[in-house]
Amino acid sequence: MERAGDRAQEQNRMQQPNAAPSPRLRNPAMIVPEAMAPLQALGQLLGQLRGEPARALSLAMLRASQLNGCALCLAGSCQTLRGMGETEDRLFAVPAWRESTRFTGPERAALALAESMTRLSDRSDPVPDSVWDDAARHFAERELALLVLGIATINLYNRINVTTRQVGEDWDRRAAPAVAAKKSP
Repeated sequence: MERAGDRAQEQNRMQQPNAAPSPRLRNPAMIVPEAMAPLQALGQLLGQLRGEPARALSLAMLRASQLNGCALCLAGSCQTLRGMGETEDRLFAVPAWRESTRFTGPERAALALAESMTRLSDRSDPVPDSVWDDAARHFAERELALLVLGIATINLYNRINVTTRQVGEDWDRRAAPAVAAKKSP
């Protein structure tokens, strides 16, 4: 159990320039291993999307992670998108997607849906019909269902990671050997 002195010490440390958060808890799915299989199964299910719907979902997941301030998921989403051939220019434009001409209609619909689903308490009608109808116009029913599941899933991951202060740099270091192994013949 954390003491008040420990919390004050961590808050003081975080106010220092270049201070990085330290995890409060190991990843809960590692502590509760029964949670890992369903989370992995959901990830595999989302992996069924291909082509433009897959790219739109990945952009939507990046946007949700930006809104939620999840460094771990931002790192993962950027790595996924770069693996799909995404350009740095487009990655940098995601926060300002409404003002950018770099995104397709389906991508814009997915980004709008991600923002609405992530910011549920920001308005009385959290996911307006106009946002939903635009997404439904661009995606087949199963694609739309996977898009909704994907956005909900990244919000789950964001909330776990932000709450427990999972660190993106740690994920990058752990993932690097696996990524390198996949690239070697």
